[in-house]
Amino acid sequence: MASKKDEKELTFEENLNELEKIVKELESGEVNLDDAINKFTEAIKIAKVCDEKLKNAEENVNKILNKDGSISDFKLEDE
Repeated sequence: MASKKDEKELTFEENLNELEKIVKELESGEVNLDDAINKFTEAIKIAKVCDEKLKNAEENVNKILNKDGSISDFKLEDE
């Protein structure tokens, strides 16, 4: 399992894989209660990191490079 320090350093895909692994373990029903609580807590933290990374990616994708070299928010204009 990724340490708390390393969660943000992992790629989105690596965090997502870790999250899927935890979910499978919890769904198996073979995890004792204390471990299940710890795994659930870790999964919530990883999900927050993934959400942060997605929001940052969305912000970057919604930027557009203007002819003068400046960057602005991308806006769809109604026709």
